[in-house]
Amino acid sequence: MTHKTIGGWLALSPLAVFLCLYLVTSLLMNDFYKVPITVAFVLSACYSIAITRGLTLDQRIAQFSIGAGNKNLLMMVWIFILAGAFAQGAKQMGAIDATVNLTLHILPDNLLLAGIFIASCFISLSIGTSVGTIVALTPVAVGLAQKMGIDLAYMVSIVVGGSFFGDNLSFISDTTIASTRTQECRMQDKFRVNSLIVVPAAFIVLIIYVIQGIHVSTPAQVQEIEWLKVIPYLIVLGTAVAGVNVMLVLLLGIFSTGIIGLYLGNDVFDWFGAMGTGIINMGELIIITLLAGGMLEIIRYNGGIDFIIQRLTRHVRSKQGAELSIAALVSIANLCTANNTIAIITTGSIAKDIAERFGLDKRKVASILDTFSCFVQGIIPYGAQMLIAAGLASISPLSIIGHLYYPFSMGLCALLAILLRYPRRYS
Repeated sequence: MTHKTIGGWLALSPLAVFLCLYLVTSLLMNDFYKVPITVAFVLSACYSIAITRGLTLDQRIAQFSIGAGNKNLLMMVWIFILAGAFAQGAKQMGAIDATVNLTLHILPDNLLLAGIFIASCFISLSIGTSVGTIVALTPVAVGLAQKMGIDLAYMVSIVVGGSFFGDNLSFISDTTIASTRTQECRMQDKFRVNSLIVVPAAFIVLIIYVIQGIHVSTPAQVQEIEWLKVIPYLIVLGTAVAGVNVMLVLLLGIFSTGIIGLYLGNDVFDWFGAMGTGIINMGELIIITLLAGGMLEIIRYNGGIDFIIQRLTRHVRSKQGAELSIAALVSIANLCTANNTIAIITTGSIAKDIAERFGLDKRKVASILDTFSCFVQGIIPYGAQMLIAAGLASISPLSIIGHLYYPFSMGLCALLAILLRYPRRYS
């Protein structure tokens, strides 16, 4: 059964309305809090419903609700709820402060920034998810920033950036699985090509953090390590690296904060109260996620993604142009879905057709799909990773974007790999 679609640029206009209301206005006013992101999404969501044709108002809202009720989004909502409960529960019983003190004892002052970046890269590579890495490390990064007087958005951006290193390269990452399956190539081959493109970016960023960390100094009085209070974080990090499901990781963390807190003499109702506060603090994040999911579903329903695919593929003439069109396809699909895995799945078959038509190396095509989707996902203010990092740190997502060295370096290296036909063997 076919349905009427508005197609064209009008189908994509809700995204433009959101970006103008939130991003452009905030930059013009030089105030990231001038337009609340929730208000920007409500207005652009209402606009997306208003321009939809061929449906009654009830049917339009129902279509919007299909996107808001997507199983992947609702799974993300569960993660937000559990992350809020764990973060506040850990803070209330002293786990975050104890973990911060342990970090300050282990890492030399001038390697603190580089150490956080390496930890984020390693954990994300081990668990294959940027969200799990951000959930585990952001509270520690926030505690370090507050104790050492480092800009909060800058410190959080180190974790967010490093988390996409593993999201892009890990063998168990959804994006790796999706990109290699759609292009029918082996994971190890895609990893080989992908690492040649992005490892130089990570190395450059690591040097930047080493240089910028030279002037970082630890407070004169660092408290003694309270090993018992560190246990919840060791459990979270250990189970995450072991590949345990992120929801189970957070549940184990929540229960360990409660048990250790009670052992140390804390009141059970204080623990309940802390968890409740943490969940409420995630309220705005959950609202944004549901509104974004609904609006992006309306864009898809109205033919916005199909329109972009047609526009980008009709003038391809060379191998270089073919690779650039694939990069643009997956990037715009990611802007319209706010999910890098879904963006790869959406454009994967088209990318395969383009690759066969122009004789592209499928291993490099898989790498382009994965790298550009992770690049866009890493910098959009309404992506799950940015939202959860901002929520845990109680800052605006926009304030983080300007400090995201690794995602921008990764995107630049990926673009240069296309323009300079690198790596030559796979180009």
